[in-house]
Amino acid sequence: MTDASSSAADGAALSFVIYTDGGADPNPGPGGWGAVVLPDGRENDRRELSGSAADTTNNRMELTAAIEALTALDDGSRVVLYTDSQYLRNGITKWMPGWRRQNWQRKGGALKNVDLWRRLDALTAHHTIDWRWVKGHAGDRWNERADALATEGVRAARASAPAATSSAAKRPAKRQPSADAPVDAEAFLAVSCPKRTGGWSAIVCRADDETQLGDRLDGVTANRLELLAAADLLERLLDDGARRVAVHGGSDYLRKGAALWLPGWRRKGWKTASGGALKNVDAWRRIDAIQRRLRVDWLRGDNDVSAFDADAVAARLDQANARAQARARDAS
Repeated sequence: MTDASSSAADGAALSFVIYTDGGADPNPGPGGWGAVVLPDGRENDRRELSGSAADTTNNRMELTAAIEALTALDDGSRVVLYTDSQYLRNGITKWMPGWRRQNWQRKGGALKNVDLWRRLDALTAHHTIDWRWVKGHAGDRWNERADALATEGVRAARASAPAATSSAAKRPAKRQPSADAPVDAEAFLAVSCPKRTGGWSAIVCRADDETQLGDRLDGVTANRLELLAAADLLERLLDDGARRVAVHGGSDYLRKGAALWLPGWRRKGWKTASGGALKNVDAWRRIDAIQRRLRVDWLRGDNDVSAFDADAVAARLDQANARAQARARDAS
């Protein structure tokens, strides 16, 4: 991994090295962003920028962090900008030309966060920028500092934000999923639950959009956290209009229960095969109700459903696991 000092050494004309991060907790919900700006990579002259928003998303905060950092520079600056957001890096380096050609629309319709993408596009015209991805929560000093600034922003926003309304109160009309429906989204799910308090995280990938979801919970076992995380994830995807999703990650307990055992439990009145009480029955019934309206492919290993190869799946599961562990540490 490349740190700021070695980045500056790559070329004497480099003006700034920037690390940005942003997030919302829960997503959507109170959010914060942070940026570390190092002139020529010099840590002693660094500037730290941060901010918050009462009701936002992970992606909006990631974009805002980059926008605010670039806005703070003089025109004509040369920049190496590090982000742990594939959504930000891919958007600016891969997807932006197509969005411009399509008058700021996606192939499937409206472009999310179009106001921020257009601001960022305008800013890039004033600077020479090398966009680089850095793995989050992996020990990079300045990525960790940007994350800490963003987390401080989340806490500040949460302290002043009104109580959030659960998305579960806004259910769409019931519908049956089509067996032939295309996969609308792929989700990479991870949980971390030390000492009955933990967090979960999911990276959700659509055609040209990548978002991050997650939350933290107290007083749960690892199995219960995983079921509640899966239910929350699937409910959000259903609320967003998905008809079929693929989920990577999760234990055999979740995958086999959701894909194989639920019909039998339902027939037996939510009892086990021996007639005993089914643990976490409320969470299992939530997942069962969702799967009556949303087709879910529970993936593990080789398959003909995913658009990602094994390395890409592993990388996203690593990212989700790192964020889940961070949420668990924050909750403890």
